[in-house]
Amino acid sequence: MTPPPDPGPLQRLIYRLARATVALLTSIVYRARAFGAHRVPARGGVLLVANHQSHLDGPLIGIAAHRPLWFVARVGLFSFKPFGWLLAALNSIPIRQGESDAAAIRALIARLDAGGAVLIFPEGSRTPDGSLQPFSRGTALLIKRTGCPVVPVAVEGCFDAWPRSRLLPRLWRRRVAVAFGEPIGHDELMRDGPDGALTRLAEEIESLRRGLVPFPR
Repeated sequence: MTPPPDPGPLQRLIYRLARATVALLTSIVYRARAFGAHRVPARGGVLLVANHQSHLDGPLIGIAAHRPLWFVARVGLFSFKPFGWLLAALNSIPIRQGESDAAAIRALIARLDAGGAVLIFPEGSRTPDGSLQPFSRGTALLIKRTGCPVVPVAVEGCFDAWPRSRLLPRLWRRRVAVAFGEPIGHDELMRDGPDGALTRLAEEIESLRRGLVPFPR
């Protein structure tokens, strides 16, 4: 598989500026907290798997991790200019939601094989009620084909701050937090097969999420 091109200087600059801006805003507005970010390997391919509460999830995890992350975004979002250009500049990979997207899977695997850190939301879409939704089987396929370690990640408070029923986020009297679990090796995670891998990840993420309620001071 052909390695993906590395981000150019402009893309790296945009990513750093966006990360710093979001970090400042979320710390002021939501008193954002992060726990266990040191558990994300500093180098090498790694897959981060997180619950999906709102549009805040990706930015919150991205500013907490101590290395650039690659994300997936619905392919339709890239058609809105200049928003689509900005998504690409922020390390986003287009994916067709609700159907098999072999091109997106190949792009994710290539990025992981090249030593990148990729964040995915196996629920596919934002939760309608704040609870963890069933994981897609595509997540297990991706894990099986990459062979890289997987880090479970949980966000909490993002649904309260920006549920999918609201066009705009709530900006006052809300708190958000993210917690990173220990990396799980590929062979260990796949020991009980694809279904077992998804079950373990769901349990790990839910345990991390519950550890954030109430929020640690």
